[in-house]
This record gives sequence, structure tokens and C-alpha cells, in this order.
Amino acid sequence: MVGERYEVEIGAVAHGGGHCVARHEGRVLFVRHALPGERVIAQVTEGTTNSRFLRADAVEILEASKDRIEPPCPFSGPGKCGGCDWQHVSPGGQRKLKGSVLTEQLAKLAGLTPAEAGWDGSVEPVGGKLPPGEVPAWRTRVQYTVDAETGEVGLRKHRSHDVQIIDRCLIASPGVTELGIESRDWTGLGSVEAIAASGSSDRQLILRPLPGEQLPLVELDKPVSLSRVDEQDLFHRVHGRNFVRERAAGRTWRVSNGGFWQIHPEAPDTLVGAVLDGLDPQYGENALDLYCGVGLFAGALADRVGEEGAVLGIESSKQAVQDAKHNLAELENVQIECDRVETLLPRTGITSTDLVVLDPPRAGAGRETVAHLVALTPRRIAYVACDPAALARDLAFFRAGGYRPVSLRAFDLFPMTHHFECVAILEPIAGS
Repeated sequence: MVGERYEVEIGAVAHGGGHCVARHEGRVLFVRHALPGERVIAQVTEGTTNSRFLRADAVEILEASKDRIEPPCPFSGPGKCGGCDWQHVSPGGQRKLKGSVLTEQLAKLAGLTPAEAGWDGSVEPVGGKLPPGEVPAWRTRVQYTVDAETGEVGLRKHRSHDVQIIDRCLIASPGVTELGIESRDWTGLGSVEAIAASGSSDRQLILRPLPGEQLPLVELDKPVSLSRVDEQDLFHRVHGRNFVRERAAGRTWRVSNGGFWQIHPEAPDTLVGAVLDGLDPQYGENALDLYCGVGLFAGALADRVGEEGAVLGIESSKQAVQDAKHNLAELENVQIECDRVETLLPRTGITSTDLVVLDPPRAGAGRETVAHLVALTPRRIAYVACDPAALARDLAFFRAGGYRPVSLRAFDLFPMTHHFECVAILEPIAGS
């Protein structure tokens, strides 16, 4: 059915993928480049006559939403770059869409209204207000795909291995843009990842050569460290550092080999602030930092609980654990352990704690980990979530264990995309 066109009325925004729901003759269509309430011509991009649903793009707008704008990026639109979902939506309209998704997931998976979750219903903007038509350049890490035939770089099209060649990514941070990656020939490589630290002048390129190809000579206009990834996904330093230095929460953080760090330059301080405000750590308390990465929340907690308190961080990435131990070496009240949370936590022998921070991967923490945390009877839990569905599922598990959210904040840390970040603060239900 690919290529078929239907005139449809667009319904609610759906979770994930930047699409909205429409129906044609009883069949569900997930339509990108559309907005709730619009009437559009939708062209099918995926699906057969036997499919439960079809995927489609809005290729003609018959009745436009008041939140629709002209996409600032020339590479945005049906059949083009898949990196952004909401280039055609005003900033306020984007946050309304994200708020709708969170509201729906809380109701569907946790049985909670916004008020019951302690949420005021808003998705908070992060960063200063920009002039109309200007795009926030927030992305400090960009992974470009190299076109095998031309050596030019671009970004993947939506749900495709095809490459949209670009001459500039509007949401890339100035530190990435100034490297001029789009203007150079990258023949022989499969991908080029650019990292521009927001807390220092550090710049790093991570190159992945095609099988059997040699690393090309790289000359850029700015000083940059260079690493390569081999066919076994192992990192090799070519020249310069194999890490970048980030700055957040009053510290400098080493992040090695392209390891995880929040991409928006204001995200680390924003999330740390929300976590500390919600937990209100007290001197002498004990805390757990689960999925702790390079130690961001562990360091912030350690400063607040002081030398009479203690923080245990658990992280499964060996490289991240090495970085965390380096970053927090001067803090005697912090211990970092390397293992999966669900494996190590039951083996620690810890029977109680005062505070918990968990920042799990997109799949969430899961029923077993939640049950173990509830058994530790912390006075407060801070849950940092990048996926609203996983957050809502875990909130249901927490409620079954006697914990409820007393506050929930959502932050628009990924403008122009469907992604956003949440911080939920949980406390024991009275009498549970």
C-alpha cells in the first residue's frame, strides 16, 4: 500500500516517533509531519493490506493547526531527514504535544491524573527565549552517516538506512558546527561522531571506518581529538585525548570514549537541580545512585550528605565506572561499583537507605528493581526518566509497593524532537 494517498483528519499525538493518529475506513494510520486537528493528504510510507496499521507522511496540508509554522530546516519534511520530528511546530506547540503524551501515558499505564502525579501539566522550556524562526542549537553530540558513494555526510531518514545529505544541522551546537564536518570528504568511513563539550573547549571526533578501509587523514579548522572504533566496537585513540571534559554541578567531569552525557548543554544542571530540590538531602543521610554513569548525581548527593553520609553508585559500563571513580576520587563518602543494578543491588547487603536516585535506560527500571527499592524503605526516591511510557509503568509498580509520586516535572531538553526528560519524586504512601 506504499504510495497510496488518503484525505484524513488528524487525531491525538501518539507516544514515540513524532506521529499523530488518524483513521481511514477503519484502519489506523500513524502520520508524521501532521498536527492534531489538521486535515491532510496522507501518503502511506509503510504497510500492506494485511497490516494492523499503516505509517504515513502528511504530504499536503488542507486545514492547518494554529501551532504549525514553516519548518526552518530545509532538510525537514516527508522523505527527508529523520533527526527532528517537530520542525513544523511552534516551540509552545511542541511542548503541548509532549505534555499530551505524558498525560496519556500516566493515565494508560499508571492510572494517574496529572494532579495525582504531582504534575502541573507543563513541559518546562530550558534555555533562553529565541527570536521567532530561530532554532535552538542544543545538540552537543551529532553522529553523521557517510554516504558510501560520495563520501559526503548526512543524517538518516526516518525508519531508514538511507542518508539525507546535509550542509548544516540547525540543532547542532556551535561547537559542532564550527568543525565544518559537512564540507569535507569522508570516503572510507561509515560514520563520523562529533562531540563538543559544553564545559570546556574540548572537541572530539569518533570515526568508524568501513570494513577493510584505512583511516583517512583528518585536518579540521579547530583543534580536535581523534578516536576510531574498530569492527569489534573497540575504541582506539588516534591523537589527542580519548575523553572530553564537561562542566556541571560545580565540577569538571571526564567522559571517555563517547560515553553517555546529557546532550543539551543545560541538561545536567537542570536535572541535578530538580533532583536535589525534590530529595532535599540532609547531612548524614545515605543514598543510592543507580545507573550512575560518570557520577553526576552521586557527586551532587555526596556534597549534600557530607562526610557523615555515604553514597553508593552502581553502573554497568566499565568505562563509565572508571570515569566516575576518577571524577569523584576526592570524595571519601562515595563508592562506585560496576555491575548491572538488578544483579548487584540484591548482593550489597544493604537493608535500608534514606534516598535513591535512579536514571535507568529507556526501558525503565522494571518490576524487580522497583520491588527491591521499596523494600529498602527510602524516605524519598528521585526517578529521572527519558521515556514517559517506562516512567508510567514503573510508577505503577511503585504504587503497588506503597510509594506514590509527590511531584513530577517535565523538561524540554530535546527541542524539535519528540523526546523530553522527566524527574519524579516519590514518597511512601501514608499507612502503607
